[in-house]
Amino acid sequence: MKVVIFTAKYIIDSHAHIFPDKIASKASVNIGSFYSLHMSFDGSVSRLLEEGEKNHIDKFLIQSVATVPQQVSHINDFIARETEEHPDKFIGFASLHPDMEDPAAEIDRVISMGLKGIKLHPDFQQFAIDDKRAYRLYELIGDRLPILIHTGDSRFEYSHPRLMAKVLDDCPYLKVIAAHFGGWSEWEESENELCGKNVWVDTSSSLYHLTPEKAAELIGKFGEDRVFFGTDYPMWDAADELKYIDRLPISDEVKEKVLWKNLCAFLDIDMEENV
Repeated sequence: MKVVIFTAKYIIDSHAHIFPDKIASKASVNIGSFYSLHMSFDGSVSRLLEEGEKNHIDKFLIQSVATVPQQVSHINDFIARETEEHPDKFIGFASLHPDMEDPAAEIDRVISMGLKGIKLHPDFQQFAIDDKRAYRLYELIGDRLPILIHTGDSRFEYSHPRLMAKVLDDCPYLKVIAAHFGGWSEWEESENELCGKNVWVDTSSSLYHLTPEKAAELIGKFGEDRVFFGTDYPMWDAADELKYIDRLPISDEVKEKVLWKNLCAFLDIDMEENV
């Protein structure tokens, strides 16, 4: 069987979590416990780069989540340092928290540090996507930066695709990536609520559950230009995720879009200059 990593011109992993070495293993274990899922790796930067080299992944969109407001600046400093140290490999997204003081100043700061977007995780941070505290962040972010939002968890209401759909209707100026095909563990609800909306999605933490046929159908419904490949490192092995992509009943042209072209267009990345 043809293996996609040998045929794609480039590969960008649009969904990778990293942590400082001293807490990486613990953070990875905690995430696995939260989702009752096996974690493939330890969440360290070195292991991510090693896996990228092994699987011919050219770039990673890196991020972390501030579970309390006091973590925001430290996490953003860490992400900025890593993107500065690995400019050819990392695209950094900053963290914000709905209860933090002066988010406007932090948004200005992360832009000045060269970070390219914002990551929010309603379930970890315990706020509803349509909470008034979240709307304060959306208004401050505006169209200045895209937002990657964890969406979907059948155990909680915080990140339900229905709430994501409401925000998209209320805030048409936002540029949103609804992670996990727009609804981890709630893929049917995502399909019903979000397909046709002005939203982008990634494949992370979804392909293990979806049949190739269903994943291909969702790519078509969300739009072949609006889907990004992502592994959710340290959760899933990129080698396996790429094999899933290879099995999808979609054209090679669409696979190239999912694997790198769409994110390049979304973030205005020129791979010829940056790889």
